[in-house]
Amino acid sequence: MLIGVVGKANVGKSTFFKAATLADVEIANYPFTTIDKNQGVGFVKVSCADKEFKVECRPRFGYCIKGNRFVPLEMIDVAGLVPEAHLGKGRGNEFLDDLRQADLLIHLIDISGGTNEQGEPITPLSYDPEKDVRFLEVEIDMWFFGLLKKSWERFAKQVKQEKKEIEKEIAKQFSGLKINEDMVKWVFDKLKFDKDAASWKEEELKRFATELRKISKPMLIAANKIDFPGSDDNLKRLQKEFPDYLIIGCSAESEVALREASKHGLIKYIPGEDNFETVDEKKLNERQKRALDFIKRNVLEKYRTTGVQDVLNRAVFELLGYIAVYPVATNKLTDKDKNILPDCFLVPKATTASEFAFRIHTDIGKNFIKAIDLKTKKVIGKESPLKDGDVIEIMTLK
Repeated sequence: MLIGVVGKANVGKSTFFKAATLADVEIANYPFTTIDKNQGVGFVKVSCADKEFKVECRPRFGYCIKGNRFVPLEMIDVAGLVPEAHLGKGRGNEFLDDLRQADLLIHLIDISGGTNEQGEPITPLSYDPEKDVRFLEVEIDMWFFGLLKKSWERFAKQVKQEKKEIEKEIAKQFSGLKINEDMVKWVFDKLKFDKDAASWKEEELKRFATELRKISKPMLIAANKIDFPGSDDNLKRLQKEFPDYLIIGCSAESEVALREASKHGLIKYIPGEDNFETVDEKKLNERQKRALDFIKRNVLEKYRTTGVQDVLNRAVFELLGYIAVYPVATNKLTDKDKNILPDCFLVPKATTASEFAFRIHTDIGKNFIKAIDLKTKKVIGKESPLKDGDVIEIMTLK
């Protein structure tokens, strides 16, 4: 899975990316700090199955803290976009192309209204962040339209002449955008367009591109800088104005501070929690004490979280509709090397036991006999869908 972090310059994208990944990225208060995309590993947080089985897990990937399993996923942070980025302004096409393989987009906005449309710092609350939501919608949709339009006329004529299935051919032609046949069929069903795509006018292709983008690159809005006074009102207004979007307030700067303090042993903090524990107050200088006190009073006590972990979790589990499943090789919850609950996979809802086996390894899928739900001790049939939090032992022919 790949999550793309997008938005205009200077709204805190790189800070959010660092908060999610603790990657070393350049962060500064001016436009275009990020020129090349940053790549890193973020984590979604799930309740670990080790609590239920009263064992101590040993993850091969990710980590676990007090029954909280952090499952890795890939993230990219592309450079800040400007209006008309899809026309190439500010190297926009280049930056947008970095998003081709993304499964979903997190759109960072400055909810404090302290960054103008060019990504320049201005007086907070003097700019309406609603404009940013609309601006990026246009840029992403027009980028998709441009990619489709480039070869559409020739492609549509060829499909018609050779009497091929339009849905299948569109999925093949644009598979580089992570578009599959089911997505294309869904768009056709929604728009009720003529299957003779060669007859479409430009406006129809634009509508088709927009719907295809929505289903193949769903977007969540992360309203950053929520800790600034007055930001809360902006957030509530945007949530009313854009009911179709999941809009979540966050303070990326606060999350970076907490994770760095935890990393250096100054506090104990579990991402996504509403509190932290000071390890030794004598190790903190006055500036650090003030910063941690500010975060506790103005972020954690007010919002119950910095919002960064919420953004990642809700993007994956609500927007994409994924579930977490634990595969093991034995009924003792181990792999062949006796590691307890070593893996946790993120898969789409309705993934069957057989499909899941293929995700682990082709040979396991080919030799699949059945799976056992180790919580209920019941057999899971080949075509039975898995549930969130399932711990399954997979039986194979060899």
